[in-house]
Amino acid sequence: MFQNALRRLCNQTSVKYVIFLRGVRPLPVSARHLTDVKDALPFDTSLLEFLVCPLSKKQLRYEEKTNELINEELGIAYPIIDGIPNMIPTDARLIKNDPETPVEPA
Repeated sequence: MFQNALRRLCNQTSVKYVIFLRGVRPLPVSARHLTDVKDALPFDTSLLEFLVCPLSKKQLRYEEKTNELINEELGIAYPIIDGIPNMIPTDARLIKNDPETPVEPA
């Protein structure tokens, strides 16, 4: 349908060169990625007892501000979407680990 409309537009406006588009598809973006974190369902913190990082098998920490599960050792944050933790490593984001600044005595 889009290709037909594009051809018709090009023919009626006398365009010399036409770019042929193959298989225009909508982007695979979920509507839940567009919602605000505040609208998300709350995470059940009692699950922290059972959840571990799939990469290091270490305990995770819940960060309420960003609604993520944090692995401080590896510097990875797993998102929580609608109260469900997404523990897929490729969906996690890297977080900056600031090196501790030494405190000099005065």
